[in-house]
Amino acid sequence: MEKADLYKELEQQARNLLGGERDPIANAANFSALIWEMLPDINWAGFYFRKSGWLVLGPFQGKPACSRLQMGAGVCGTAAAKGKTLVVADVHKFDGHIACDEASNSELVVPLMKYGTVVGVIDLDSPLFNRFDQEDAKGIEALASFWVLASADIP
Repeated sequence: MEKADLYKELEQQARNLLGGERDPIANAANFSALIWEMLPDINWAGFYFRKSGWLVLGPFQGKPACSRLQMGAGVCGTAAAKGKTLVVADVHKFDGHIACDEASNSELVVPLMKYGTVVGVIDLDSPLFNRFDQEDAKGIEALASFWVLASADIP
């Protein structure tokens, strides 16, 4: 399946899955599972929610992960602090990378924005180098926007 078609299918399934639910934890759990099942070559998919100066682990699929990441540290913390999506082709070359799983070689982190404020991030990891590109970034950004709209009272 072409990547554009894959993201259209993901968006449709996300709308069906999350459309009637407003709880952010339930939506994050189902969203993580959907991405885990549909995107090839990923070894972690999940959420971190902003609490004070930290990103705190939320629902995810994959190996156990770091429970807390400091804002501004690592790929997730940098994306959250800047409010910008980061596509990292080789995490080992990212200054300050935090290795929660040594098998991860590339990463995509998309901030969750609500009323112009970062409330968390969606984090995708892959054992492949260069797994993610701008098409993935745009696809996950669109899904992240939908997740924020579908979820009330984000932690």
